[in-house]
Amino acid sequence: MPSDSIITSLLDTDYYKLTMQQGIFHHYPTAVVDARFHCRTPIDLSSLVNEVQEQVQHLADLRLTQDEYDWLLASGVFKADYLDWLCEQRLDPEAVTVQTTRDGLQIDVRGLWGAVTLFEIYILAIVSELYGRRLQSGASLPQARANLNAKLDWLDGELESDEQFHFVEFGTRRRFSFGWQKELLETLVKRESAHLDGTSNILLARELGLKPVGTMGHEWLQAHQALVDDLGQSQRKALEVWYQEYQGKLGVALTDTLNMTAFLKDFDRELALCYSGLRHDSGDPIDWGERALKHFEQLGIDPASQMLVFSDGLNFTRALEINRHFTGRIPVSFGIGTWLTNDAGGRPLNMVLKLVACNGQPVAKISDAPGKTMCLDDEYVANLKKIYGIQ
Repeated sequence: MPSDSIITSLLDTDYYKLTMQQGIFHHYPTAVVDARFHCRTPIDLSSLVNEVQEQVQHLADLRLTQDEYDWLLASGVFKADYLDWLCEQRLDPEAVTVQTTRDGLQIDVRGLWGAVTLFEIYILAIVSELYGRRLQSGASLPQARANLNAKLDWLDGELESDEQFHFVEFGTRRRFSFGWQKELLETLVKRESAHLDGTSNILLARELGLKPVGTMGHEWLQAHQALVDDLGQSQRKALEVWYQEYQGKLGVALTDTLNMTAFLKDFDRELALCYSGLRHDSGDPIDWGERALKHFEQLGIDPASQMLVFSDGLNFTRALEINRHFTGRIPVSFGIGTWLTNDAGGRPLNMVLKLVACNGQPVAKISDAPGKTMCLDDEYVANLKKIYGIQ
């Protein structure tokens, strides 16, 4: 790899990227998708265009090593046919268009879904690290260290001796830098091993002996909008195929690709028994959790057998509030991202890279929060809302 590469390993990504890629490989190897970068933070990133282009070119040098292959296979989640295929894959930078428009930095990715899916985390981590170097005024590693130590001192003082509190580091895509993410995790291992349940970053999980954590992302459910004959069955189909692929090994379902109401209509007892929990990523977390808990009870499923995972813009303060609200009622866990990996001073970016089309058809993410809807076709969104009864 070139010495200036930000991404130096194929495994420097979120765990759910490989779990989804395996599902794509087995079920939808010919699907073609389009994805687009969107920055919700009002800042002009156009000055980064050349460096982003250079870093994307470096992605072509990524390879899965034999040691990494063996480690993934030993996990019991990944199958040899998929890993053999992954060893032969080379990311094609020509699938990525990086340019400036009147709206600033624009990044589009198009190609076979099995290849495009990997670009998401790499591109977001590249943009975030370049932003931290060039444009994140006031940010520094000393500030990041001071902020982290203050947070951990607060957490240690706040937690009761017998309090059950568990979190996972979720911050690869919006980190200040890879070096800081690694140092952060090393610090968490030393100070919070009783509460840290792992990381979403596969490379760092392997290097530090942590559990890699993740299941599915929005793109899995989005793409199914174009992979079924009946749009009204797309969400249910996505959940059924996921269970077919993993047989409950990765049993936490994401609820807000459309919204919670639409999700719960599809998530009947048959499906719920196939899954071990739900993940929250938009909307009010307490309200969402209460609805989930009530839904399990109405289905005759013991909430103690399920898990609620919260992952929407969390810090320790909010996570503890949610934890204490549901203590004794249903197990909970927390994915904490930007607030850990990019609290380095200045303002971190709120950005995503989401699917906007599959096989030439529009796809959408609607969510439970205003401002998170993403689709290039307003008419399609209106029709999707009508079919699923979304207000």
